[in-house]
Amino acid sequence: MKTIKTAGVLATIALSANAVMADGHVDRTGWPTSFTVGTASQGGTYFAYGSGWANLVAEELGLTGGGEVTGGPMQNMALVHTGDAQFGMTTMGPAAESIAGTNPIAPGLQMTNACAMFPMYQTPFSVTTLASSGIASVADIPDGARIGFGPAGSTSDTYFPRMMEELGVNFERRNGGWTDLGGQLQDGLLDVIAFAAGVPVPAVSQLEVQTDVNIIEFTADEQATIMAAFPVSNFSIAADTYTTLTADARSVSMWNFSIANCDLPESFVNAVVDIVMSDNERMLNIHKAARSTLPENWDKNAGVLPWHPGAAKWFIENADADIPAGEIFGN
Repeated sequence: MKTIKTAGVLATIALSANAVMADGHVDRTGWPTSFTVGTASQGGTYFAYGSGWANLVAEELGLTGGGEVTGGPMQNMALVHTGDAQFGMTTMGPAAESIAGTNPIAPGLQMTNACAMFPMYQTPFSVTTLASSGIASVADIPDGARIGFGPAGSTSDTYFPRMMEELGVNFERRNGGWTDLGGQLQDGLLDVIAFAAGVPVPAVSQLEVQTDVNIIEFTADEQATIMAAFPVSNFSIAADTYTTLTADARSVSMWNFSIANCDLPESFVNAVVDIVMSDNERMLNIHKAARSTLPENWDKNAGVLPWHPGAAKWFIENADADIPAGEIFGN
């Protein structure tokens, strides 16, 4: 017996998958001997979170596995669809675009072989500048400002430039890994960094230690404008997320899901989901963003991605998930 340590699931559940694995009786037919999790650039939440759960799963299942630096959600959808990565992580906007065949990595290719595996967390969109810049609001961003939007093809790079344009900001677009962009901001090579990443963003936390920064929130009108134009929802970055914040910061967010190649064995994916979802405290030790990696958030997929049969089985049996058969891959 194992207790799922979440506020929303209060029952003690017999997790038979782990029991049979402990006895060595699990059917491992077709299981890979190693696996890769597509994450994003170093210095961002995806890399820390994804590498963490990859290492946890590898240790628990006795396999070789780890996180891989990638360009983020759009590339992860492509890698998982083709099977070049067994697992990956994506936000729901890029997932929907990839399913529809509008992923810029492979225009016209409908990436329908990437399946939903488990909910991760919400990705807030936030703006960071040096306090010495004098930029304290979106309206303060000067004409032609040099803005770092993260790796090319990432969720941040896909959506944040459009959001800035929607808010009337004129800018020079720059790309790069979060750690590199943080260094450029500190060196005066950038004016602003527009982050779309789970909080706390490691690169922002590092900047706070080294210099004074402004973490800029959206105004209520700016938030409403963005929510009307993009697939995002209301979000507040808690004041205790960063030492710089003295109050909750108004933002918007997009949900993230872990994905699996749809052809992976059902028993393998079921075992992976069981390890990640059955003990939230272990996930919180990997990254604070995992506070939302809870069984009851299965519904945040909202029919965007087909469910992997092994993942659907876990959520139906352990979280009373009402997943229609037509939303499960292969049905």
